[in-house]
This record gives sequence, C-alpha cells and structure tokens, in this order.
Amino acid sequence: MTQVVLPLALAFMMFSMGLALVADDFRRVVARPKAFAVGALCQMLLLPLIALLLVLGWQVSFGLDPVLAVGFLILAACPGGVTSNLLTHLAKGDTALSISLTAIISLASVVTLPFIVNFGIDLFLGQEAVHLPLAKTVAGIFAITTVPVLIGMALRRWAPATAQRLEPPARVLATLLFVLIVAGAVAAEWDLVRRSFAEVGAAVLTLNLATMALGWFVARAARLDRRSGIAISLETGLQNGTLAIFVAATLLGNEAMIVPAGVYSLVMFFTAGAFVAALIRRPAVAEA
Repeated sequence: MTQVVLPLALAFMMFSMGLALVADDFRRVVARPKAFAVGALCQMLLLPLIALLLVLGWQVSFGLDPVLAVGFLILAACPGGVTSNLLTHLAKGDTALSISLTAIISLASVVTLPFIVNFGIDLFLGQEAVHLPLAKTVAGIFAITTVPVLIGMALRRWAPATAQRLEPPARVLATLLFVLIVAGAVAAEWDLVRRSFAEVGAAVLTLNLATMALGWFVARAARLDRRSGIAISLETGLQNGTLAIFVAATLLGNEAMIVPAGVYSLVMFFTAGAFVAALIRRPAVAEA
C-alpha cells in the first residue's frame, strides 16, 4: 500500500493537476505578484510557524507525543492540493491564483519539505532519530509530484483537446483517490487514530481554523480583493494530506506520524465545506 499504491495515486493526482495548467498560470504570478506573494508567505512561512508554535504549546500544556508533533510539521510542510483548487472554484474565488499557488509551491516543496521535516525531527525526536535522506527525498518527491505535473502540462500543451477531455474525469478521480487514501490510512491505523484522537483532535481543528483565518485576514489586510482572499484562505488551510501520508508512511516508515494528516484531512472537509457554503449563500442573500 505505502510502497506502490500510495505513490502511484499521488502521482496521478499531480498529473490531473498538470492537465489543468497552462503557461498563463505561471505568467499570472508575474502579472499579479502581490496576490501570489501574500499567498506564498501564508503557506510557506506563516503556516509552518503556526504549526510549530501550536505543537510546542500543546506539548507544554497537554504532553503531545513528539512523534505526533513531527506529524504536524510534515503536514504543515506540504503544499495545497487539488481539493483547494476545487473548493476555491465552488466558492467563486480566484481559481487561477489558487492553481498558481498550488503548482508553484508544490514545485518548491521538493526542496523546502525535507528541511522542515528534518528540523521537526531534530527538535522533537533528537538527532539520533531516523531523518529524511535529503537527496533521496528530493528525488522521490520530484518523481512523484513534479514529473507528473510536467507530463500533464505537456499533454495540455501538445494535445489540448485530449487534455481538456481528460481533465474533468481525472480531477474527479483524483478527488476520489484522495478520499480513499485518507480513509484507508485512517482505517489501517484505526486503533492508533482512536487512541490519539483525544490528543490531536483539538490541535488539528485549531490548526485548520487558524490557518484558514490567517489566509483570509492577511489577504484582506494586504488590500486584496475578496476572490483572492478566498483562494489564499483555502490554499493556506487545506494541505495535501496524501503527500503528508506518503512522507510519513513511505519515506520515513512511521505510521504513527500519519495520524495528524489523516485526522486533518477528515476535519478540513467539514470546516472548508462550511466556509464554502457560507460564501455561496452570502451573494444570494445580498442579491435578494
């Protein structure tokens, strides 16, 4: 499961993202640097910082297991995923900005993720614990995330009709795979999840709500429009749980570290769903 099925499923999810990407998605970063910079700041700097402060506080107050603390940092080091793009579209946010953030931060995470995770391992488990081997991890994440995105983009560039025909069912399948992987990971470690839920449940909910609120208020403080605020809020609050599970279970071989990602992926469906539903209803009330 963790050595074959999970990497293949993650690669397909990234391929489906690539099918929706065109060169203009990257040119928008240059055309609208402020919105992208705010989103990248929230996701690449403030999100891991909030996660770190949260788990340190939870350790002091509630004795959070150090292994679970590392699991939180693995999750915080991951970029957004196809779910954030889909929900941004449903919420009538800036989908192009969401896609650009997901794509570029996914590429950057090939380098940033190993450093954040190894920092967390040093901090919470000590230098004697198993670390992510830098070269192997960079190569593995590049092969599983970046290469499939580039293949999808190449297909969109050289066979646009085929890519446009494949993209809607591929996105649906990618979403289903995400749900199945999270459900499978939680089911496989159900006893551990059940025992740890009291320890991580409140922390997971706090992290999710805090990061979604962070994205929204930082975007608004930067005087970005409402559509950009929606995109940044969802990109900051919805992480690629499949990648987090892959790093914990496949690269580190530690099933306990998947617990924060598994619980987070379940919780975020409800919180993000409520956020999107409120945004969808709000324009209707205003128009009425």
